[in-house]
Amino acid sequence: MDRIKERALLFDIYGNLLTEHQRKIYSDVVENDFSLSEIGEEIGISRQGVHDAVKRIDKILAEYEEKLHFAENYQKNIETIDKIKHEIDVLSENGADTSKIGKLIDKLSEDL
Repeated sequence: MDRIKERALLFDIYGNLLTEHQRKIYSDVVENDFSLSEIGEEIGISRQGVHDAVKRIDKILAEYEEKLHFAENYQKNIETIDKIKHEIDVLSENGADTSKIGKLIDKLSEDL
C-alpha cells in the first residue's frame, strides 16, 4: 500500500484516539493536502514544528496498528471480498442465480 493511502487508512481507523490538536494537524496534511507552512501559519507554529508533529503522529498511528492490526485486517477483508466477488461472477457466467449473494457481499463491503 502506498504511503498516502496507508496514512489515510490509519487516520480513518485510529484518528479518534489522537488529541484534537493532533487530529487537526494530521487532517490538514492527509485529507486536505495542506503544506506544512500553511498549517504552521494557521495554528501558530513553525513549519518545522508541524513536521515534527506529523512525524510523531505517524509513529503513534503506526504503534496503534502494530498492536491492534485493524488496518491489516481491513485490507485482508477487502481482498477476500474481491475474491468472493470474482467467484460470484464466475458462477453467474455459468448460469447460477447469484443476486442474493451479490447483495450480501455489497452490504458487507459497505459496512467495512
